[in-house]
Amino acid sequence: MLRFAPSPTGDMHIESLRIAILNYLVSQQRNEPFIVRIEDRDKAHTIEGKDTEIMQILEKFALIHTRVFHQSEHLHMHQTLAIKLLEEGKAFVCTCTAEQLEAERETAEANKVIYHYSGACHDVDKTMHAKLKESGEPFVIRLKKPIHDIVNHDFIKGDIVSTPKEVDSFVILQADGIPTYNFACACDDMLSGVNFIIRGEKHLLDTAKQKHIKAQLGYEEETTYAHLPTTLYGEDKKDDANSVKWLFEQGFIPDAILNYLLLLGNDKLPKEIFTLPEAIEWLKLENISKSSVEFDIEKLRFINREHLKRMDDKILSTLFGFADADVGKLAKLYVEEASTINELAAKIRPIFAPKALEGEWAEQMKILQELIKNAPMIEDFDAFKSFIIHESGMKEKNFFTPLKLLLTGAEHGPELSDIYPLIKPYLLEVVS
Repeated sequence: MLRFAPSPTGDMHIESLRIAILNYLVSQQRNEPFIVRIEDRDKAHTIEGKDTEIMQILEKFALIHTRVFHQSEHLHMHQTLAIKLLEEGKAFVCTCTAEQLEAERETAEANKVIYHYSGACHDVDKTMHAKLKESGEPFVIRLKKPIHDIVNHDFIKGDIVSTPKEVDSFVILQADGIPTYNFACACDDMLSGVNFIIRGEKHLLDTAKQKHIKAQLGYEEETTYAHLPTTLYGEDKKDDANSVKWLFEQGFIPDAILNYLLLLGNDKLPKEIFTLPEAIEWLKLENISKSSVEFDIEKLRFINREHLKRMDDKILSTLFGFADADVGKLAKLYVEEASTINELAAKIRPIFAPKALEGEWAEQMKILQELIKNAPMIEDFDAFKSFIIHESGMKEKNFFTPLKLLLTGAEHGPELSDIYPLIKPYLLEVVS
């Protein structure tokens, strides 16, 4: 079983979406369930409605889940398992204050060493738990650090060894009774039967801690971990420009975003432009680069353009308020000079918008407008052009620019002979 475990504390990051896509893809390849766990244990930072937004994004990318649940639903189980470890002597209560711990950190920094918990409460008797609860004195529960190295046979990065000192005696239950990230994550993976986890390399040490938690709880099922190298963004990238929401706002479409994210760090794919069903057939997780990858917006623009070219004409037209394959074909005439929905809209909407009859060509445009309004329906562009030239008495050199402005709202663009057959049914609206 595979899972995606987003936190509803902000907009979904592009890197998180990449992780979701790969978890779903591998679940399909392995014919195993794909579940979504909303990690909402941090109520102070949870933003209302973000869980719904996350699910809507997954739906846009056709990442179909077999189950979804909120981590907060399992709070009682997390607490029960923490107490179990305490009762078994595998964990201990810690009354070290924030001030004490901060002083220890400052001392470590001053000595230029990595901070580790001092172990001051390591041998506190477990009976102290009941006394502390009764007295109201704040305490946390820490899991005793491992005795031996923890080895993770990572699917992408190979063997990763974490020493007992690196893992440390870490907190599993906070003073307010809320489980820490690693404890809640390990417990939920264990309880849900998740046995294949794909996530970012920032979680490498978390993996060692979670393996330690599971081992101490007596969980013996093997879990495969695959840690994806970090995605890098340019220094000039805006703060919100690494979110999926931002990509949608710029006019990138789901198929193109997915295509690009699966290409990142993977140069062993049979083709560059593809769909999710195709990727499920031949993408191999083990071929993903072990090095960090850089997000290239220009590459995404190219891929987005290619997917726009392949989009069903009628579906494409709906993005501009139509349900007409000809309007989709019209949009595709502009794809070479427009890479996103926003850029296409800037080309298509002026065609159907009221025209400003002003400027250098205003007089000619007014003449052409009246002629077209009263002209019969003419199927062929050459016949239409001949009719308008004849009726207006204009010479060709003074004819095409005002006609293009009247029909498209722009001086430049695709040939009118290509545009005319596609806008013909809307001609009166176009020249109004």
